[in-house]
Amino acid sequence: MTDAPVSIILRSFNEAWALRDTLPALQAQNYRAWELIVIDSGSTDGSVELIRRFAPKHFISIPSSDYNPSRVLNHGMQLARYELGIFLNADATPIDTNWLRPLVETLQQPRTAAAYSRQVPRPDCQAVFAHDYERCFGPRRDAAAWDHFFSMVGSGIRKDVWARRGFLESMQYSEDDEYTRWCRAQGYRVAYCPDSVVMHSHNYTPRQIYKRSFGEAWAAAATDSGRAADGKWLRSFALGWCNDARRDFAYCVRERRLGEWPHALRTRWAQRAGRLDGFRAGRAVHHAGHYFHETETPASVPHVRLPALQHPA
Repeated sequence: MTDAPVSIILRSFNEAWALRDTLPALQAQNYRAWELIVIDSGSTDGSVELIRRFAPKHFISIPSSDYNPSRVLNHGMQLARYELGIFLNADATPIDTNWLRPLVETLQQPRTAAAYSRQVPRPDCQAVFAHDYERCFGPRRDAAAWDHFFSMVGSGIRKDVWARRGFLESMQYSEDDEYTRWCRAQGYRVAYCPDSVVMHSHNYTPRQIYKRSFGEAWAAAATDSGRAADGKWLRSFALGWCNDARRDFAYCVRERRLGEWPHALRTRWAQRAGRLDGFRAGRAVHHAGHYFHETETPASVPHVRLPALQHPA
């Protein structure tokens, strides 16, 4: 049977170092029926030249200051000619020729609205973040028992479902989490594809991890998808940090990376602090009767200051 064509939507921002591997890996896929749509956020590192060599069907360049993740995702889906939209970050490199096919085949299953790839960390990934990738994507991943998990880094969605209600452009963080929770609430399935694998990781500074955790917790609380316990200092911060420390210690011992445990302790402290502060700020917005709507932006919500938006990670 002939493979049904799909649309691949790639987001990029100053990631030429990764595109040198990601773009050839796309071309090498054993699933050949696809068009490429690229939305670049004002790269100045040679990314644009690399992308143009691969002749995408659409190449959109926006100023870095105009980046809004939901708007970019929706724009990509509007440009897509085909019924499946496949998302890939520029710094998420397929590890083999079989990244795309499992995603497409999963999305073709009845009542499946979204699917996401397995991610493996890059060789330079610090232990604290490598541990997170194991918990989210490893063979015995903790994420399988969580109430919900999704990652847009390497993923796909069905256009007919998206057409009912796209990504909320009022959201600056966790737009993929919010959208796929909505999909599940409509009775659709959100699937994990362990046979579809990309290499992707980031070594965040404590300041970066605080901002990221703050934004994600803010969005969870303001959209009422967070847990009340996330706003409790003792349970969420103190006991949560102790549990993080215990798990990271075991991981560092097992992986013979014990020298990185002090760094993990500092990172988890910043992460827990960001999560606690962000949840409390988002919960205040929720209690004030402000919710995310397609016509409302976080800037219109009073007394709330979100951390600076980061490009896709």
